[in-house]
Amino acid sequence: MKYLCLVYYREADIAQLSPQEWRALNAECMTYSEAITHSGHRLGGEALHPTSTATTVRVRGGTLTTTDGPFAETKEQLAGFYFIEAADLPEAIQLAARIPPARFGSVEVRPVRSLSEAV
Repeated sequence: MKYLCLVYYREADIAQLSPQEWRALNAECMTYSEAITHSGHRLGGEALHPTSTATTVRVRGGTLTTTDGPFAETKEQLAGFYFIEAADLPEAIQLAARIPPARFGSVEVRPVRSLSEAV
């Protein structure tokens, strides 16, 4: 089954890391990504730029509006994602628990459904 692991943390907390700590965290994420790629669990994933670079798009009544920033104010911000394949939710949770930024924030694990399931 496919799962999306959404990585959240407080950008303010991460901004307080020293340059060396930031590089070490990124290196740890790259090492973990390589490991789960080689194990066959990683289908994709990327890190995201800070929420200050985000734009939210809405269409209401046929009118497009954009807003700077993320959709909602939250305590933790979406920092990136891992798209994984796991046998079941317990295995997906174990894989998500090893994502390095889980130590700073949280990882939301959600099963992926095919759009064709809604038809």
